Amino acid sequence: MPHNLSVVLVTPEIPTNTGSIGRLCLATNSTLHLVEPLGFEINDSRLKRAGLDYWKHLQIVRHKSLEHFFQSISQKAPMVFFSTKAKSSIFDQKFEEGSYLIFGCETKGLGEELISKFSEYTFRIPQYDNRVRSLNLANAASIAVYEAIRQLGP
Repeated sequence: MPHNLSVVLVTPEIPTNTGSIGRLCLATNSTLHLVEPLGFEINDSRLKRAGLDYWKHLQIVRHKSLEHFFQSISQKAPMVFFSTKAKSSIFDQKFEEGSYLIFGCETKGLGEELISKFSEYTFRIPQYDNRVRSLNLANAASIAVYEAIRQLGP
């Protein structure tokens, strides 16, 4: 099944979210990219608890900055950004093999400049009650990864 999907967390702040996303990545044979600065230490017990004993098996790549991340991937790599501010729905996106699914930090999301620069590649996950500001980062990553897998085939 491997589709070479990657989940990219830009400056994640909450270790339990990152641990859960790490577990998701292992379950789906996806790679986890962490863009620094991180809001926690990689050996944080909360991170390990959320990822349980799977963390040591995870394909993980750390990047010193967003600029370093962009430099490390092919210019032709399919990138899909996620933001509550996007105009297009995730269901409008046609995922490709090797896609990088890019998420901002829990409190700020992706920066306006990034959203503007990549607006045609930025999507939102629909929410049907406006009392909810956003979904939990781990939930959003799960939805995106499994939508990509659904489209690409098991």
